Amino acid sequence: MAEFTYKIRLQKEPEGGYTVTVPALPGCVTYGDDVDHAIEMAKEAVELYIESLVQHGEKIPTENNTLEYSLHVTPDVPQLV
Repeated sequence: MAEFTYKIRLQKEPEGGYTVTVPALPGCVTYGDDVDHAIEMAKEAVELYIESLVQHGEKIPTENNTLEYSLHVTPDVPQLV
């Protein structure tokens, strides 16, 4: 059985909970009530996404050639809130 690793992004929502996206898998989005639930839902969403790709004979994207970096900038603009 193949194993894949994907980075996920969790965005805290104003009304509560977290929206999760998987940048390497376009359209793979889910939601969880808290961080643990969001991660659990993301795992399920990724598994279903990959299963669908296989069923349709499509290539499974990987992050093998992806670099990740946090870019910090200091724009010359008034204080943002």
